[in-house]
Amino acid sequence: MDRPAHTHEHPIDILWQPATLLSIFAAGELLAIILALGAPLANGPVLIKFGLASFAVQWVVLFTLGGLYLLRRKLTGFGARGVIALAMALMLIVTLLSGAWASSLFGDVLADRGAPWFVGTLRFYVCLLAMSAFGLLALRSHWSAQRAAWQAQQAELLALQARVDPHFLFNTLNTGIALVHARPDAAEQLLLDLSDLFRAALSGARTITLADELDLARRYLDIEQLRFGPRLQVDWHEPDMLPQLALPALSIQPLVENAIHHGIEPRMEGGTVTVHITEEDHDLVVEIGNPLPDSSSERRDRGHRVGQAGVAARLREAGGSFNAGIEGERYIARARIPLNT
Repeated sequence: MDRPAHTHEHPIDILWQPATLLSIFAAGELLAIILALGAPLANGPVLIKFGLASFAVQWVVLFTLGGLYLLRRKLTGFGARGVIALAMALMLIVTLLSGAWASSLFGDVLADRGAPWFVGTLRFYVCLLAMSAFGLLALRSHWSAQRAAWQAQQAELLALQARVDPHFLFNTLNTGIALVHARPDAAEQLLLDLSDLFRAALSGARTITLADELDLARRYLDIEQLRFGPRLQVDWHEPDMLPQLALPALSIQPLVENAIHHGIEPRMEGGTVTVHITEEDHDLVVEIGNPLPDSSSERRDRGHRVGQAGVAARLREAGGSFNAGIEGERYIARARIPLNT
């Protein structure tokens, strides 16, 4: 249910992307120009030779791509090298069959005069192979880079999900102990909230509904309100009807955690954390703000860097954006997610 963009693609899937197809056909036309100018493809004006070369190149390319497309489901177990080897073999078969067919109908179009048809066909294949080799190797490098980037994002998410802030856990348990006798109902709710938070963080889910992600943020704030008491005030605004929206897991809760850690904890008088959810220009905007630390605090210049890079990467993966900075006397983190996600 949580397939992210570009994650489970096979190397052959890249061939069907518009940019890749455009590059393939453009490279074919470049090869046709080279053949028309320098190769003994046929006698006659350069434009006629270019037309013949262009037709021959694109004919082979189209049939090779068509063969790969028909075999795409059977190629899921192949790696990038296997796909490249199969593409070369298909290209050779199509070239030989096309050369034999052209020779039987039109004469030795792809060969020198006096030489068998397959000699010119093989020369043509060698030229096509040289162009294709560079293209397929570039495609393999692109796939490897794409896979490495996805693996890095996966590792970053797993590290974030596995992160257990020992100070938060220690402080929460101490708060629960203090509430056991005085306010047992509050202590029970605190432990339930803590359990839900850790279950969500360690579940490994890639996506989560907006309502569930906001519920996690609320539970985190409820726990911290029990710990900080009147030092922490929460100003929460959201639409009466939340949109049915899926977003990357842990996209909002870490921002609330940063607001507490950097904006409330270092201030003796505490402050107010604001969470405002609005719809703007076909986007959902989640804005989280907190007061700036005191000028004497060591955290004032450290910013809210913990977790923000991961949040920004996951939002970009979902087609959203993230920005944060000081606005007036408050620090504002703003996440923007398309409503059609």
